[in-house]
Amino acid sequence: MAGGLRIARCRAITTGEAFVSATDTAEGRQARTVLVITVIASALLVIDITIVSVALPSIQEDLGGSLAALQWIIIGYTVTFGAFQQAAGSLSDRLGRRLMFMSGITLFTVSSLACGMAQGALMLDVSRCVQGVGAALILANAMPLIAQVYEGQQRNMAIAVWGTTLGACGAVAPVIGGLLVDLTQWRYLFLINVPIGLVALALCRTRLPADPPRSSLAGIDWTGAALLVLTLGLVNFALTRGEDQGWGSVATLAQLGVTAVLFAGFLMLERRVASPTLELSLFKIPTFVAATLIAFFSRFATVGSSVYYILYFQSSRGISPLGTGLLMMAIFAPQLGMGLVAGKLQAKYSPSHIIAAGFGVLALGGLAMAWSFDPDTAVWAAVPGLLLWGVGGGLAGSPSMSLAVNVVPKERAGMASGAVNSLFMFGAGMGAAVYGVLFKTRVSDEAAGDLRLVDGDHDAVVDAVVQGDIERAVSHAPAEAAGQVRGTLESAIAAGASSVMLWAAVIAVFTAAISLSLVRKKDLLTGAPEKAKEKEKASSEADAGAEADPA
Repeated sequence: MAGGLRIARCRAITTGEAFVSATDTAEGRQARTVLVITVIASALLVIDITIVSVALPSIQEDLGGSLAALQWIIIGYTVTFGAFQQAAGSLSDRLGRRLMFMSGITLFTVSSLACGMAQGALMLDVSRCVQGVGAALILANAMPLIAQVYEGQQRNMAIAVWGTTLGACGAVAPVIGGLLVDLTQWRYLFLINVPIGLVALALCRTRLPADPPRSSLAGIDWTGAALLVLTLGLVNFALTRGEDQGWGSVATLAQLGVTAVLFAGFLMLERRVASPTLELSLFKIPTFVAATLIAFFSRFATVGSSVYYILYFQSSRGISPLGTGLLMMAIFAPQLGMGLVAGKLQAKYSPSHIIAAGFGVLALGGLAMAWSFDPDTAVWAAVPGLLLWGVGGGLAGSPSMSLAVNVVPKERAGMASGAVNSLFMFGAGMGAAVYGVLFKTRVSDEAAGDLRLVDGDHDAVVDAVVQGDIERAVSHAPAEAAGQVRGTLESAIAAGASSVMLWAAVIAVFTAAISLSLVRKKDLLTGAPEKAKEKEKASSEADAGAEADPA
């Protein structure tokens, strides 16, 4: 009987039940410390995605440089950030998470110092590219570090806390940037990262669990990692520059063509190497496939569309950036709260149902926003849709993040996290690009029907509207028709934003269907609902009883 109890206890430990009772032990305290460290470090890189945008005029006034050089302050960071995600995650499985995470913080901190000390646009652009690499090393190792010290439902809750905190940081980043620029100067947007990075490094040295002994470096798939970095970097660059280059231009088509060739070469290589950067057999697991598709389409629907509903509020309704930021709290506040609720719900309900419910609410929010986007409707009519958008995003977000690392052993959590993070970035870029074409087409059609302009002026008007510059668009119209043109353009922007949100709702419904059809509880190695664990426990106890009483 004692032997049977020991067997049952061992099985309980593998499901994480013993870990729950040990939260106040040294291991539990270490796990909470790891969570705090990953939140602090990850918050830096999320804030830096958007914080710089408010300072571009100040940077140009100080450093000079062309518009193209200024754009690379944003583009350089996002391209390298997206390109290195998968490689960083996969390499951490071999080289050690602590080493890679601390390397990322070091690189991010040093490059932040270089950005703050930059004496020219070129130095700032190069430093931002390096900063993106450091950010990729941090983010790719954050979830694997959490997965390393948490099990079961505690892992789900830890990832929910991590994800919702990052969402809050992203929401307040423009406000922080505006305050720093107003009170100090643009250089402190980067220099503020330095002391925080040093504190994070000190905590990592003393509190992060040591890496296990490294295996031989000879078998690392360096060629595959390099191919994937080039592939993701080029596709992110093409998506970021496609609007300015022209989607049908030789440059954009060449970039996408080379991307396809590089990706095909990468897939061929991964089938042959012993230790691939991305193990293709993972895609035989339906829940892992679901995790990657949900990662892509969730950002396609939400981040991709955000540009256009913000454009509606500012350009069609004339709301100030501060007013728009306050209005966006109708999204961010419920999103943060529902993220934690979703983490708790995973203890009782299947993640497939929680994720599907979240995207269902997102779809309702998209439909409500599309209906309310009308210059003749009170701006507050959009608030119910914004609230639903936030509730749905929060409900779907936490379980979606947990899926990939919950279907693989801890040893491959970096690879799984890297795949999902790469598709987060790719989905956001693809969504912005596709919605951009849809928005521009709708605005052009609306303007063509009501405006009487020559072809050249019509194109100039549409380009200005898509960039949110109503004043420049109106300047292309005759003075006597300025009022009528302004009203037409405001209606055209509303119609374009409404179309974007309708399609975002369609994508949300499609993503809910993916969750319901592909996510399976039996694929989850950890983080499964407690009901499923209870059945497993009962089965374990029955097996233990049989072993204790062979008769």
